[in-house]
Amino acid sequence: MTTQEVAEKLVHLCRSGNYPEAYGLYAPDAVSIEMPGMPNERTAGIENILAGFEQWASSIEENHGGSVGDPTIAANHFVVPMMSDVTFKGRGRCKMEELCVYEVENGKIKTASFFYDPAVFNG
Repeated sequence: MTTQEVAEKLVHLCRSGNYPEAYGLYAPDAVSIEMPGMPNERTAGIENILAGFEQWASSIEENHGGSVGDPTIAANHFVVPMMSDVTFKGRGRCKMEELCVYEVENGKIKTASFFYDPAVFNG
């Protein structure tokens, strides 16, 4: 798949809430990078990335909504703005806006980097 095709498929799957299939777009040796100091700051390998997602998803008490924007493509990278509004178990409600930057190699997501304000988790 081209970078454009990967981007469009990822956005479609995320908008429909089909995250397991979305992670199927990742390379086996993909790397996921969160903001410095956040849990799972750097996670390598699709099995570890999936485990981190499952841990995050299981910490959500209630989902109040969210959005997935349109992708912007530049060579073998694309960026997607996303927003989530959730209540975490024992931590309260959190509304987070982020930019998700993806690098595509050989038709698969090789690197996923997430940019957001970590302070939203502390307030």
